[in-house]
Amino acid sequence: MSRNLLPQDRAVRRRRPRVAAALALAASLVVNSAALASPAAASQAGAQTTTSQAGDRAEARSAQLRRLARELVAAGAPGVIARIDDGDGRPVEIAEQASWTRKDHLLKAGDEVRMGSNTKTMMATLVLQLVAEGKVALSDPVERWLPGRVPNGGAITLRMLLNHTAGLFDYTEDLALRPSILGRERRRWTSEKLLAVGVKHDPLFAPGTKWSYSNTNYAAIGAVLERVTGTSLANLVRDRIARPLGLKHTYYATDSTWRGPYARGYEPDAAHMPPTVPAGLRNFAGIRHDGHVDVSGNDPGWGGSAGAMVSTAQDWARFYTALMSGKLLPAAQLAQLRATVPIDPREPDGPGYGLGIQTSATPCGTFWGHDGGIPGYLTTNVTDRAGGRTATLLILAESWAEYGSDPKLAKAAQAFQLAAICAMFGKAAPAHTG
Repeated sequence: MSRNLLPQDRAVRRRRPRVAAALALAASLVVNSAALASPAAASQAGAQTTTSQAGDRAEARSAQLRRLARELVAAGAPGVIARIDDGDGRPVEIAEQASWTRKDHLLKAGDEVRMGSNTKTMMATLVLQLVAEGKVALSDPVERWLPGRVPNGGAITLRMLLNHTAGLFDYTEDLALRPSILGRERRRWTSEKLLAVGVKHDPLFAPGTKWSYSNTNYAAIGAVLERVTGTSLANLVRDRIARPLGLKHTYYATDSTWRGPYARGYEPDAAHMPPTVPAGLRNFAGIRHDGHVDVSGNDPGWGGSAGAMVSTAQDWARFYTALMSGKLLPAAQLAQLRATVPIDPREPDGPGYGLGIQTSATPCGTFWGHDGGIPGYLTTNVTDRAGGRTATLLILAESWAEYGSDPKLAKAAQAFQLAAICAMFGKAAPAHTG
């Protein structure tokens, strides 16, 4: 439940979206001009040559992605899954893993993974479906639906919760969450309990005056969804999104159980945890070997409506295509989803956050998407404005990005992310990324 694929100094477990800052770096780079589409040829031979050249470029991009995935594993990632679809109907799927992980599982591109804060995009979609049905309004104060549960709730609207301008403290920074984050406590966290943890702290600013990523906002959204519908979040995701779209491996996790083949996620064990990681977050529960802990058996329920979704790269691509093409939302609500506020007030035309989704312009094209970080899993999902192109990058470890503990891995991840975004737009990544 994070920000920026590149690690940066910040308070404990902030888990803010990482994609925009990494792509802001990409925006300063020059894209290889050879990636631009060539003009249509006047003759059949010219057209065949153009097609051949396009195929060669696509093959070169695929080879680059596979090489960068291997380099990412060599840099220290326990495993990497990627799926990139540039809209031509032939997505590139990649699964690379460190040799020491093979005793646990043979990684496949279709494995289930924990999506972390990508969950927010689905929660926002559910809210907007209810808006379209006239059951709620984005201008509704949270006090209307959760009376007495949020201080100053009369001044905080559902829109502010969805776009992170409500000013609420992030519950993941509270010490009460640490045992659950580490997998050392199997506590049943409900949306209302997570919300209560967040709102016991003073707000960060007056509602609507600034932007600050907070998982508490989406704990409140989860509680509102349950109150309005009288239905669990798991059932809402199943009935309104997963089943209609045929997403067989997408579900809201209520415990540590996986429903299909899944990717194992890892964190360093206490003896190998880098010193930049806070002392209270260095000892994960799970099976230990090769200097790591397998955290895939730990309960992600503490992520709740801010981060408990499970899915696959292919399922999430189908979700993004349906969402951005208007299959899940009417045009008016899709426009609201895309109505953004600046992530950095110093860059009003820079990266923006909408309703559960963010956007940024790059030399390769403007992406929409989100990312998610939860122990063992760091996932970035992006798409274009219409949903015709999609890309997913998953790294099977997360704490290195949360605490800036591995610059070598960060550099390799940045290079892969940039290449994946550019490949999604049918373009080559810059030759140099630093």
